[in-house]
Amino acid sequence: MIPYQPIANSAAPLARRNPVAKLAAALVVSIALIVTVDPVAPAVAIGLELAVVPLFGVRYAALARRAWPLLLSALGILCTLVLFAAERTGPTLLQAGPLLVTTGVLVTALGMALRVIAVALPGVLVFATTDPTDLTDALIQNVKAPPRFAIGALAAFRLVPLLALEWQMLSMARRARGIDAGRNPLARLRLFGSTAFALLVGAIRRGTRLATAMDARGFDSGSPRTSARRQRFTRADAALIAGAVVLAAGALAVSVALGAFRPVVG
Repeated sequence: MIPYQPIANSAAPLARRNPVAKLAAALVVSIALIVTVDPVAPAVAIGLELAVVPLFGVRYAALARRAWPLLLSALGILCTLVLFAAERTGPTLLQAGPLLVTTGVLVTALGMALRVIAVALPGVLVFATTDPTDLTDALIQNVKAPPRFAIGALAAFRLVPLLALEWQMLSMARRARGIDAGRNPLARLRLFGSTAFALLVGAIRRGTRLATAMDARGFDSGSPRTSARRQRFTRADAALIAGAVVLAAGALAVSVALGAFRPVVG
């Protein structure tokens, strides 16, 4: 099942901050790191992000279990760029047959892989320390997001774990009918495609029923809605966003000071 519940200690100083403040802080760091492709700025940012993980009340082992797809994606990007990059500038580091690794390729690949981790890790921390219902309440109260959109997104988010269960049920049902790809990779690919299409059809039907049920309960009435749980934005929440600005600026400043800064444009 896909995990979405918070895994943090709710009493931790940063875990109990306003969900909108945590989301804004994550966006500040992510946007700042998109402007450069060098490996220094994201490496510094990752170090600072990992240093504040205990303040969110999250254990490193639990964070690793939650973020392993992110690490796998970064590794895939690194290997893909090293193997198939078109431009190979700089001194040669390794040459084995058709494989040619140069300093330029390695720096670019490492920068991309580290940037993926540095940009996505704050988001992982936000959702690992925030209850989805609290985030929805905060978006409605503090950002004035439309309640229909916010609550609808929450309902859809709550249904995400059902996709994993439905995939398992579809696979078991087809295996019970004798539909099995065995060791044939092409048959596995066709079976994957047909199962994914069946899952998509089921998700669309479930979403339609959910939308109809929400409209029947007055979510589209346009009347003002009240909130059961108040989400307050305090000075400590503003300080969290300011700290994210300092973190992002510090990472970029170190990159510029070391002469490694490589802007995306220019």
